[in-house]
Amino acid sequence: MLTPIAYGLAIVLNLFVLFIGARFLLVPHAAAAGYGVPAKKDGDAAYLTIKGLRDGTYGLLGLALLVFAGARAEAWYMLIVALLPLGDTLIVLRNGGTRAVAFGIHFATAVIILISAALLFAV
Repeated sequence: MLTPIAYGLAIVLNLFVLFIGARFLLVPHAAAAGYGVPAKKDGDAAYLTIKGLRDGTYGLLGLALLVFAGARAEAWYMLIVALLPLGDTLIVLRNGGTRAVAFGIHFATAVIILISAALLFAV
């Protein structure tokens, strides 16, 4: 029973990160606003593209690890990747974003990723 939950959560999280990356590439200013720190109309395009590529790559890498290397490799990956939303929490707080977005989106995401890692380690 634990295996489908562990794999299912990992798949959903990786697909979600892939979606976020695609959103930053396709509608960057809307994605930045959703991130919690709206982008300036002029001058932030390269950084928004970098974020989209970063997130998309992390989503694909997570899916590839799950398929080709298994639960233990994915668990270690998730453990390390949890640092990103923790950093995003600080970025939002330091750049005028709300605490609701910082903790309700980014910090909560880190917690869910850590839960995913724990479940994958338990499989």
